[in-house]
Amino acid sequence: MKVGNAKGIIIIVLSTLLVPTPGPAAVIENVRFETAYEAPGVRLPLQGTGVFRYLGFIKAYAGALYHEAGLSAGQILADRAKRLEVEYFYALKGEDFGKVTDRFLAENVDGATLARIRPQVDYHNSLYRDVRPGDRYALTYLPGRGTELALNGEALGVIPGAEFAAALFAMWLGDAPMNEDFKRQLLGGR
Repeated sequence: MKVGNAKGIIIIVLSTLLVPTPGPAAVIENVRFETAYEAPGVRLPLQGTGVFRYLGFIKAYAGALYHEAGLSAGQILADRAKRLEVEYFYALKGEDFGKVTDRFLAENVDGATLARIRPQVDYHNSLYRDVRPGDRYALTYLPGRGTELALNGEALGVIPGAEFAAALFAMWLGDAPMNEDFKRQLLGGR
């Protein structure tokens, strides 16, 4: 073997060793979630993953909840950074998301609160898009910034207000969540 060829092979081998590999992740139903969400100045560890089952047996989506460690279930809805990611197993129409949002907000907040946040809810509902299997929505609330709705990593909009964020996250984590078992899973079994 010529010296030039040996150098080339060594360079190729070393370059493959130096390429960063994805860090550890949580995998549920073949859906991969990172062990932490990071944004400038924010690091939120993964706290729980789960599978949302419609009618108790149809696997609709897998989800992951990120927030600071050590929060009680009640503190998660407070003015604290948090993120919920959901990856869908079925195609859904964007307009249907708004209907579900309206229904579960009404079940989790009082009428006066819902009236105050109605403009934010309407704007949020206008952001929804159709999803296909494998698409992923993420809701990220950062205090002082608001709640960002993103689809497949693309920000669709940011809705200000801690009260709005608490109401929205209550759909999954509040007293009347869409699915108790999914809530329990997201909260890490708490």
